[in-house]
Amino acid sequence: MRVDSNNVRFLGSDSILRFSMQPAADTIRQLEEGGAKLISAQELATKLEEKRPLRVKLGVDPTAPDLHLGHSVGLSKLRQFQELGHRAILVIGDFTTMVGDPTGRSSTRPMLSHDEVMSNAETYKTQAFKVLDPERTEIVFNGDWFAKMTFMEVIRLNSQVTLQQMLQREDFKSRIDEATPVFLHELQYPLMQGWDSVMIAADVELGGTDQLFNILVGRDLQKAHQQAQQVACILPILEGLDGVQKMSKSLGNYIGLTEPASSMFGKVMSVSDELMARYYQVLFNEPVPGGHPMEAKKALASKIVARFHDQAAARAAREEFDLRFAKRDLAAAELPPVSLKDFGDDLVSAVVAAYAQGFQTTKSRAEARRLIEQGSVQWLGDKITDPKAKPSFQPGGVLKLDKTRAVRLKE
Repeated sequence: MRVDSNNVRFLGSDSILRFSMQPAADTIRQLEEGGAKLISAQELATKLEEKRPLRVKLGVDPTAPDLHLGHSVGLSKLRQFQELGHRAILVIGDFTTMVGDPTGRSSTRPMLSHDEVMSNAETYKTQAFKVLDPERTEIVFNGDWFAKMTFMEVIRLNSQVTLQQMLQREDFKSRIDEATPVFLHELQYPLMQGWDSVMIAADVELGGTDQLFNILVGRDLQKAHQQAQQVACILPILEGLDGVQKMSKSLGNYIGLTEPASSMFGKVMSVSDELMARYYQVLFNEPVPGGHPMEAKKALASKIVARFHDQAAARAAREEFDLRFAKRDLAAAELPPVSLKDFGDDLVSAVVAAYAQGFQTTKSRAEARRLIEQGSVQWLGDKITDPKAKPSFQPGGVLKLDKTRAVRLKE
């Protein structure tokens, strides 16, 4: 299974790219903006001094149909490499997704079928180009090589990493200590991600702090196959709307890159002031502007909407938000529709269902009860502070959930 990097076929490799001729130290300073860390900066400087476009890898696993704001951190750094003249290699992990990345997981991920994965992946290419320059991007599926491997080749690949190396991962160690199963197929994931780097001859791989182990496996495999080792560009992880866990569709704490502008704006407005500061730092490498926190949050929401839609959409979303909440004219506003059939029999159940349907946000019953008791919840403009209340909900009515979110009821 020897790989000759000179014979690796690169899509679009005939195009001539202009790359930055500035000193390597200046380029590295730019790339380290936003909290990125390089392993190592010296290795990257050596590659930059070769005066050629580097092949910069970012892998995404289509576990769900849409990309979200957390994905944009890696995509934006990849775009920065492109603007310096380097080539983006977006690896869509149709095979790695079927295994499921065990990173940070306390239990085994459910396995998806290849049809499910490919259905999810269908939208990834167009969504990625909201950030990336298509002329400087290669999109590859790792099924292009994994689907062709014989079982003997899989065995040989496994022979290049020890069980002791795999068990250095904190998530595996903690699950073993807690007597939680670790299945053998999960041990394949770092190998597969690393083999992707060999197959595309990556010069740099981007990934969050939770991906460091996998990226280092790629370095080891490249060395074993006489390739120059990739530089690890480690990026901060963006927390989801809850401010605690990594942004994730499965956790319901995400902002999708293709969400309507008004929904995107409203979700940003729902985050805490502490998380707002984190978003400014990670997404824009900026401090929170001075002045009232509400105005700073509106400015952040506008910047995010403008990035993934346009300035006109950002202005309209802000005007819509002000109409809904500053002027309290919710009856005329465009609001997320939610179905009455899942509301349950009491107000607490209704609030939980409204958050889940309208904003893909998980609220516990205790959290919903606190919102009601503190006077945040309104039905048709009237506060309801009794969690046991059973309002006569009707289609077309507006249920206000908190200071920044409301929904319109439907059958």
